[in-house]
Formats: sequence, C-alpha cells, structure tokens
Amino acid sequence: MTTPIRIATRGSQLALWQANHVKDAIERALAAGDHRPVELVPIETRGDQIRDVPLAKLGGKGLFIKAIEQALLDGRGDIAVHSMKDIPADRELEPSLVIAAVTERADPRDALVSRKNLALADLPEGAHLGTASLRRMCMLKSARPDLRVSTLRGNVPTRLGKLDAGDFDAIALSAAGLSRLGYGDRIAEILAPDACIPAVGQGALGIQVRRADEALAALVRETLDHAADARRIAAERAFLSRLEGGCQTPMAAYARFEGESIAIDGAVGRPDGSELLRAARRGDPADAEALGADLADELLGRGAGTILAECIAAAEAAP
Repeated sequence: MTTPIRIATRGSQLALWQANHVKDAIERALAAGDHRPVELVPIETRGDQIRDVPLAKLGGKGLFIKAIEQALLDGRGDIAVHSMKDIPADRELEPSLVIAAVTERADPRDALVSRKNLALADLPEGAHLGTASLRRMCMLKSARPDLRVSTLRGNVPTRLGKLDAGDFDAIALSAAGLSRLGYGDRIAEILAPDACIPAVGQGALGIQVRRADEALAALVRETLDHAADARRIAAERAFLSRLEGGCQTPMAAYARFEGESIAIDGAVGRPDGSELLRAARRGDPADAEALGADLADELLGRGAGTILAECIAAAEAAP
C-alpha cells in the first residue's frame, strides 16, 4: 500500500479548513503516477483543551503548535499546518523541523461583528466588546475608551454564538477566518490597518516539515510558498522578535508593498488603550527584516520596553 502524506493540524473548524486547503494544493501538485493519498491527522493542543483562561496566563500562542510539532517529531504526521500568527517569533523552532513555505496571505485585517450590524464608531457608549487578543483590546480601547472589553475565547462559531446570545454587543475577529468559514456576511466593518494594525502574520499559513524530508520540503515549497508575502511577514516577525513579544503584551506590525518599496507599521501599547506607541518604516524589500528590527528599536527608544515589562509583570501577577 502507498504510504500516505499525513497533515497534522488542530481540529477546530477553521484549522481543518486551512489544512484541507493545503491538502488540496498538494494533491493537485503530485506528479502524474504519484498516487500517495493525503490525509489529515487532527491534534488537540493544550490551547484547545483549556478555553476559559486567557492565553497570556497559559503561556502564549506557542500552546497551539507544540503538540502539532510533536506529531512530526514522533512520526504521526509529515506536514504541519500552522497559522503564522500562532508561531511566536521569539521562539526557537525545533532544529529538526523547518517552515518550508509561507502561503499567500488572505485579508490580514481584523473585522467587527455586532448584533445590530453597527460599525465601531456607531456602537453605543459603553458597549460590551469581546476579543481574545490583547492587541485588539488595546487598539479598540485606544479608539473608543468608553468600550467595556472582555476576554472572549473559543472557536469562531462559539464566539458568534455568545454574541448572538447577548453576552456581547460586538466582537472582533480575523477577517480571513470569518471569510474562510463562510461567515463573511456577518462582518459589520473591516477595521482599517491605520486604525487597528493587524497581528504579525495574520492571514497566512506556515507549512512545517521535518528538515530531513528534503523531497517533501521541496514539494511544499514549490506548491505553496508565496515569496512576496513571505517577505512581508519576515519584516513583521523581525519586529516581534526584537521586542521579544508574545501573548502577554499588545503589539502589532503590518507590512505591505508600496511600489518598489516595502512599508511597515508597528505599535506597542497597554491593554486598556491608555498608551499606544506607533511608528513606521519604508525601504528596500531586500532589507525587510532589518526594517522590522529598526522599527522595533525606535519604539524601544520611545519607552516600549517599559510598557512591555509592566504588561508581562501584570499578566504574571493576575489570578
């Protein structure tokens, strides 16, 4: 029997959509006569098991990838599919594994879903907004200090269900995630990047394989890697890495091409939106990572280090 190519993935509805997207691409790319089946191997991560605790207390987004990486290490899977925004930039990857491809990026922006289909500016004073992201919390509180913002975890249908049940007046989620699951018609407003800078890597997938599987790595790279978007995300991740950022601190970076140049905006702030430092850089795409690191250095010089240290201390001290 032909040995299958096994794709390790989280088991959420969105993660399975993403894994099936990768599966379909690989099946189309297999050479004629190569009849290897491509199978999904759902993995439950610690982040999936514990849904009533903020990510900052659990240890960050790395919780969503460790178990999936372990499936590659112990041979249960051959390919891992991660959301790029879930791969911490300050974390050393397993040396025997490699990110072989960064996929073409879907819409990286955030979206607002509200019970009365109201945009952010039209929400009533003191409206209750739910989000799982300290970044979104910071950005939205900075724009609307009157909002009451609470932590909202769970998969996309769960979050929408809590909104529909009246637990919240509005919720903020990834525009790409909503669209991929067929909930695009629920979006009341796409939040412009100049108002709500997206998360690092949001909208793109990272495809990981064992470093020793050179043929599979080449297949994944040739089939799924999007060089231009990989360059954008490299700039964003360099920003995050220089700041040693994680889920305990609100920070954001968004890179895009403008003509022959690459431009990147970045921000660091406090969860309550009371302080938000922003800066921007523009330069040669060949220097994308240096631009991201320089952007972080500017914010560190303006006091971002103090904000980050205080946010981490507060998160660790919280019950």
